[in-house]
Amino acid sequence: MSEPGASEPGAASEPGAHELITAALVDLELDRSAATKAQAARSLAERMQALGRVTDIEAFLADVAAREAQMPTGLDGGIGIPHCRSAHVTEPTLAFGRSAARIDFGAPDGPADLIFLIAAPAGADSDHLTILSGLARQLMDEEFTKALRGAGSAEVAAALIRGEEVAQVPQEESAGETPVAVVDRFRIVAVTSCPTGIAHTYMAAEALEKAAREAGVELAVETQGSAGYAQLDAEVIAAADGVILAHDVEVRGRERFAGKPTVDVGVKAGISRAAELIAEVREKKPAEGCRAPSPMEAASQPGDNFATRLRAWLMTGVSYVVPFVAAGGLLIALAFAIGGYEVNKAPSVAEHFVWTESVSWAALLFQVGGAAFGFLVPVLAGYIAYGMADRPGLVPGFVGGAIALTVNAGFLGGLIAGLLAGAAATAVQRLRVPQALRGLMPVVVIPLVSSAVVGFLMFLVVGKPVASLQKALTDWLGGLNGANAVALGAILGLMMCFDLGGPLNKVAYAFAVGGLTDPNEGSLKVMAAVMAAGMIPPLAMALATTVRGRLFTETERENGKAAWVLGASFISEGAIPFAAADPLRVIPSAMAGGAVTGALSMAFDCTLRAPHGGAFVIPLIGQPLLYVVAIAAGVTVSAASVVTLKSLGRRRVAA
Repeated sequence: MSEPGASEPGAASEPGAHELITAALVDLELDRSAATKAQAARSLAERMQALGRVTDIEAFLADVAAREAQMPTGLDGGIGIPHCRSAHVTEPTLAFGRSAARIDFGAPDGPADLIFLIAAPAGADSDHLTILSGLARQLMDEEFTKALRGAGSAEVAAALIRGEEVAQVPQEESAGETPVAVVDRFRIVAVTSCPTGIAHTYMAAEALEKAAREAGVELAVETQGSAGYAQLDAEVIAAADGVILAHDVEVRGRERFAGKPTVDVGVKAGISRAAELIAEVREKKPAEGCRAPSPMEAASQPGDNFATRLRAWLMTGVSYVVPFVAAGGLLIALAFAIGGYEVNKAPSVAEHFVWTESVSWAALLFQVGGAAFGFLVPVLAGYIAYGMADRPGLVPGFVGGAIALTVNAGFLGGLIAGLLAGAAATAVQRLRVPQALRGLMPVVVIPLVSSAVVGFLMFLVVGKPVASLQKALTDWLGGLNGANAVALGAILGLMMCFDLGGPLNKVAYAFAVGGLTDPNEGSLKVMAAVMAAGMIPPLAMALATTVRGRLFTETERENGKAAWVLGASFISEGAIPFAAADPLRVIPSAMAGGAVTGALSMAFDCTLRAPHGGAFVIPLIGQPLLYVVAIAAGVTVSAASVVTLKSLGRRRVAA
């Protein structure tokens, strides 16, 4: 028997069967079959399976649960949007359910009554993100969500989501209401981006869209995410009265917004302070008679100091370095695991390779990993310069980074080379040249002149002093012992756990990785302490949700299960959902555990030659048993702290 208001999953031959959503994919009484988000996902997935759009429902639901474990998919306003890419999906599909009883998807304002399950085929990043971003924009329209809550049939709900019914709704005046004439609305364009280009990029876009609607302004957002991005139309930018840039890496094509009042902030501010940003940009006045600034000038907004701009440039460089670190570091770790630490003395595999000898395979892995590591300093310098001067900064940046390696200036030299290259490229861009030469500027003149300037400075001016400083730092790390080593370990542990993958975390990590380019006993201890401390936050949250689950929401308990794996893999970001929900208790607790672990790792003289790998490279660590003890101590301290703080908070509320 079919339920009132819900369509039975029907045959794939119904009209519109290959549309994103059909009536057969709508359940207006989802609460009859589902009380939890897992049950809701299963109920809606069964409809997809009935239409042949999901081939293996259990495997598909596992993919949905894995995505949900990364970060809650609930949105303010009673909305849940579980979604994933899966090899078990045949075409992009959206199913919709309405639950009068409401289901918790982890939204800050409570459970959801409108649930959308989004399924995209594996590898279909653009389809997945297009569906997700398009739906998010519809959900910012209160009339749309109101119409969905009032839809009397599955056919009407499906048509609303497809946009058909909304487009045909006549703009009639309601009784007793006066139509609002929108005259001279304030127009804003925005760009959101983050180092990974996944979660925060789109969350910031959604928050800005919602705040703009509430403020009565027009907003167009360009999300520069991992699946690429579609640039805003030039006409839209030209008509804009202001610009919001919410980003943690440099905005691509920033010169398009030259001369317009601009608010420039980190991507998290776009999520947490969206309404304030819109109010701020409305108060700004356009500069009269302004010319298009260079990328470096564009990065300097009113209210931004040099430290803020420097942070953005450095984060751009670090975000491009991390994949090289992960790939090269894990290859080197595997090489050590197979061939032992003497593998670094093996001859080139291009000259000597025996297919049947494990040592030859270990040498191959080590030399490939070493090749990847060889790019760290040039990539860091190149993309710092890119963050300052856009593409013209790449050539002098890479050249400066390569010279930093040549003169043994290391990571510190690469950092300085990147800043010099960005400044040089920007300065050359500002030169006035005859019209006939302008076409040669980006291809010949800028790379030629800026590379020559950076080469001169790195070889003859700053290279040798920086190399001496780098050597002094290396020697200092090599001589670390006793209280000095323990104090440094505690400080690095605090930095790794303060912002969970943010700037301080990246600074500590870059410091440790930089020491591996010319390793000694001290730098290997630093690397071990940094990795151990970075594992603490997610592992501690996982432990806390296991031992005192009632202090956490259902969503947090599910996130805690995933946090075991994320923590063991040295992915500090696994604790972000917990920190976002309760920063005043979670972050100090994580820092306490990180400081304990960093200090103990140093005190135990633990060493590490691989820059990544987490628990999977513990067999390669010097003093592995004591290393595990240091991690266990930090996890215990952190978990106990967060449980205690949350328990005290509950008692105060009860009192």
